[in-house]
Amino acid sequence: MISRFFAAAAGALLLSSIVSAAEIKVLSTQATEEAYRELVPQFEKATGHKVTTVFTGTLDANKRLAAGETYDMLIMSSGSIDEHLKSGKLAAGSRVDLAKSGVGVAVRAGAQKPDISTVEALKKTLLNAKSIGYATGPSGVYLITLFDKLGIADAVKPKLKQTPTGVFVGSFIVSGEAEIGFQQVSELAHFKGIDYVGPLPADVQRYTMFSSGIVAATKEAEAAKALVKFLTAPAAAPAYKTRSMDPA
Repeated sequence: MISRFFAAAAGALLLSSIVSAAEIKVLSTQATEEAYRELVPQFEKATGHKVTTVFTGTLDANKRLAAGETYDMLIMSSGSIDEHLKSGKLAAGSRVDLAKSGVGVAVRAGAQKPDISTVEALKKTLLNAKSIGYATGPSGVYLITLFDKLGIADAVKPKLKQTPTGVFVGSFIVSGEAEIGFQQVSELAHFKGIDYVGPLPADVQRYTMFSSGIVAATKEAEAAKALVKFLTAPAAAPAYKTRSMDPA
């Protein structure tokens, strides 16, 4: 059923917006990477377009753009997309939301899973942890404010291990550099070598929407728009859901 939907959607895209095959260059952060990797080959097969994608962290993505690297489309947190819209880097009105993810917790495979069922339990777990891994992206920015909100910022500061931009927190957990790690659920839940504990308690959860935007100077705007339509088609939803994301 899903494959038939994609075939029909692709046919509509071909008739409405695709004149000839194009190469679409995409710069993307990593929260949507697994779902994207499933969907893009289907889009390429259906349309004849070629999609070349660079996956990296938010800080590195912004550095690449500042250095003058050229792309046709960006996929980042909605906040980052909005910033690039304001700067004129992205075409006005081109933001399209893809999916959102909350912040999750993980430990090394086989390790005892800590209690994070309540805010107080989470606070105790953080205070007892020997080392805490977190990212440079939206989840990491939020965690720093959360530690302060919980009144434990000074106590946990010596234990914090921040991954370099583009490096998954799961890698720090696997190596033993971090006893416990926090990152977007979509980036933790299926990482090999770790055990996903669960999401943050609802009272302190923070969801981040990840969105696309078309670069203002691109010559492949129509092809990029076709890709966005494919990534947000109703039949694309399972690809996000199986990666622990909520489709927009």
